[in-house]
Amino acid sequence: MGFFERYLSVWVGLCIIAGVGLGYAVPGVFESIAALEYAHVNLVVAVLIWLMIYPMMVQIDFSSIKDVGKKPKGLVLTLVVNWLIKPFTMALLGWLFFKGIFADWVDPQTATEYIAGMILLGVAPCTAMVFVWSHLTKGDANYTLVQVSINDLIMVVAFAPLTAMLLGVTDITVPWDTLLLSVALYVVLPLVAGYITRRHMEKQSANGNAAMSKNSVVDTLVSKLKPFSVIGLLLTIVILFGLQAKTILSQPQDIVLIAIPLLIQTYGIFAIAYFAAKRMKLPHNIAAPACMIGTSNFFELAVAVAISLFGLHSGAALATVVGVLVEVPVMLSLVWFANKTRHWFD
Repeated sequence: MGFFERYLSVWVGLCIIAGVGLGYAVPGVFESIAALEYAHVNLVVAVLIWLMIYPMMVQIDFSSIKDVGKKPKGLVLTLVVNWLIKPFTMALLGWLFFKGIFADWVDPQTATEYIAGMILLGVAPCTAMVFVWSHLTKGDANYTLVQVSINDLIMVVAFAPLTAMLLGVTDITVPWDTLLLSVALYVVLPLVAGYITRRHMEKQSANGNAAMSKNSVVDTLVSKLKPFSVIGLLLTIVILFGLQAKTILSQPQDIVLIAIPLLIQTYGIFAIAYFAAKRMKLPHNIAAPACMIGTSNFFELAVAVAISLFGLHSGAALATVVGVLVEVPVMLSLVWFANKTRHWFD
């Protein structure tokens, strides 16, 4: 484990503090970064996420993808958690906290919007960052790609009707530009780049007779890229918290109220998925990414729909933003837990 990875929790904490501090001290810099977006996808963050994803894409062996179907349990776990459990537990927790426990602290209209924002997060499974979490838990790159791809295909047809049902509205419009651009930036482009790189590295090692020579060349490249991947993650944290520094400092109580049910949802869904994965006797390199996919969210899509339905300064938009802020440090804690409990699956 490298220097950056060994003390990752420390760097994350420092980056959160730095992000909020810089966002408050030099807001103009982050306003300029925020302006660099298209279809609610921030292009600076997209580049950094691409930097994080690229090493995992290099590891994908296209000749082995066909074997994923022979091990369907991980796919079944992901699909059940993402589409039959997670959206409904998120809606339940939102209603429980903002119509019950926090009812005296939040006015009814705002509470309804907070619940809507939480539901939008729950119905949008992760597309991009899950590659990072899988990479950090030494997940099976081929299997993770198939899991994400199947989720994206289901999301195309299931997102709108499921969201409409849980929100109780009928005019849900999927922001196709956000969805398609995100898939292109976070899946297609890095996948093509990874494939080209892998093919080039394999050709370079073609003079070797042993099959391991190809893998060793790829592994060497991935190990060299790892520090840049971690740096990309840390810079992403600085930017995300810097972009929302004003909101964090001006509405700390609302941030905390929204974060509480989101934290319960995230850790709760992971616990359900991880327990199920262990009972299903999945190998760790399939179990960990499967649980990460079911736990994390496609926040660009959630934010875009929240803004289109309720407005830029609505409670729903704020809830989706809090989801972004909560997700990264929480998911890193789950990566740590998954790595510490790897022996449970041996």
